[in-house]
Amino acid sequence: MSEKTLSELFDSAEEIGMIGSPSSTTELALDILGHSVNKNLVGELAMFSYLQDNSNHYALGQINEVTLRNRWLEDPTMQSIIRERARLEGVSEQQDTHQGEMIVSAVFSEIASAVCSDQKGNYSRSSLGTVPATGTHIRLVEDSILDELLQHYKKEIFYLGTVYGSKPKLPLWFKHFGHGPNGAGEAYHLGIFGKTGSGKSVLAKMILLGYARHPQMGLFILDPQGEFARGLSDKTNEISSMEQILSPISLDALGRKFEIFNLSRFYLDSFELFGELLVEFGFFNELGIKSTNYQANAADYVVSFLRNSDHNLGTLDEEAFIDTLGYLDENVNRLYTGRDGQLRVQYFISEARQNAVGPTREIWNRTAKFFSAENGKVSISNIIDQALETHQDGSRPLIVVDLSELPADIPDSTWNETIKPLLIDRFLSNLIRRAESAYQEDKSLNTLVVLDEAQRLAPRRQIESDRSDRKDRIKVRLIDAAKTTRKYGLGWMFISQTLSSLDRDIIDSGLRVFFFGFGLGVGAEFQSLRELVGGRGKALELYQRFLDPQSAFDSASREYSFMTIGPVSPLSFSGTPLFLSAFTTPKKFLETNQISVQLSLPIS
Repeated sequence: MSEKTLSELFDSAEEIGMIGSPSSTTELALDILGHSVNKNLVGELAMFSYLQDNSNHYALGQINEVTLRNRWLEDPTMQSIIRERARLEGVSEQQDTHQGEMIVSAVFSEIASAVCSDQKGNYSRSSLGTVPATGTHIRLVEDSILDELLQHYKKEIFYLGTVYGSKPKLPLWFKHFGHGPNGAGEAYHLGIFGKTGSGKSVLAKMILLGYARHPQMGLFILDPQGEFARGLSDKTNEISSMEQILSPISLDALGRKFEIFNLSRFYLDSFELFGELLVEFGFFNELGIKSTNYQANAADYVVSFLRNSDHNLGTLDEEAFIDTLGYLDENVNRLYTGRDGQLRVQYFISEARQNAVGPTREIWNRTAKFFSAENGKVSISNIIDQALETHQDGSRPLIVVDLSELPADIPDSTWNETIKPLLIDRFLSNLIRRAESAYQEDKSLNTLVVLDEAQRLAPRRQIESDRSDRKDRIKVRLIDAAKTTRKYGLGWMFISQTLSSLDRDIIDSGLRVFFFGFGLGVGAEFQSLRELVGGRGKALELYQRFLDPQSAFDSASREYSFMTIGPVSPLSFSGTPLFLSAFTTPKKFLETNQISVQLSLPIS
């Protein structure tokens, strides 16, 4: 905390201009001073002091635009002279005026003491209810000013980077979803959007570390591409890049345990799933049942038979295979009324019984492997239990489900289009069911679920030929979850390469906090962004100034910029967009947030 008062800190900050005309409570015009016209002011966080309701107020906001006017040179006669002479002495440059535009995002009122439960220290939240006089000083915000304003919230503040186009660190907060200290009292849904290479995965990892500071909060990651599991599987005990920021040593520094589950560590636990996989792997097709409707019916018969038999789902062995074929043989008339169809299926069943290494038997064994509990595997329900379980010390683990590993005997298309969605759907249904159960018991899950590649799971539009019941089921489940699970204390983080391709119901009715990285500034993406941001046209113009990180001359000079909207910062009371440049080095990020780890050195 600075020994100076806020007034003294403000007076010592660099002055860049005055409030000009015309100005309103929505947008303020800034008359830029001569010594500041050559500064890079766009994006700078500025502030001014004014009197409102007999109380000192301090308003902060980012400069969105700077314009130049020279009214002499706007005259047609002057323009024709300029065309011949290039410039006019005493007019060109000397008569130039620079005006900036500032949108206020936060206003603090100076109070004598805390008089309300939600007011701490000497400053409370306020609003810009009047327009200060022209000539009011505009100064650049420094870290010391923000530290003074937010001194009583120091433990809640978390930093992902600096103010875009400026040097001060942008204060954010990621509160847990429960009540009490550092709690938001409800769950939030977050969205992170940006094209490949925009830095959205690294930003998500930094945000997860922000939430990981709360030991009572559960963190559950569905990782279809292995993006998060890779860093947590690193055994080198070092962090040499931002991609490794979510690592064993950074979590250990926060006192958080973690667990990674891939396909070799869990098994499926539903007869219905077994029937679905038999259909997808072509089991019934090998038995001469060609129609998809008949295959679905046959799967239902098999599921009913196995559930009511003595066979265990985890040990569907040779005996279970023969018994199932026998059951289908005896009940083939339930599938086909015509004799030709019955005889065809019975013929293939007979062949399958006699062939010890045939494709039908191979499909059965391959499917059964997903349901085997051997080698210490745990069920999906058990993984959910671990994610939601609170240890005796009140802490909870971070759980990652890694679905990136392709089983050796399954084609890539089958894995990505069939098996992976099936597994994701199973995890989602278990999570939502547990959330509903906890709500009935008047409990809050206080858990964040992270979904990478969200546009694949809940696409806005789907080509008819690409549709499947399972994909539709996942989409419907996620839309319903975005609308209902906040009250259960279950929040979601959707990470997507695009904004226009994610289902609009999720965006409109579910998300409260948004981060937009580079790549949404043209075409359908920009139209979706415009619809979401609304009338904040100048904010969108500033967003369009973002540089493509991949266009940098080298990796060290890359800049990852984001626009954020929502209740994620104490500097945005009304949802005004804020702009930040994310940290690009682990050292800066970890030291700023006081996460004590050794960098690029083995830990003893």
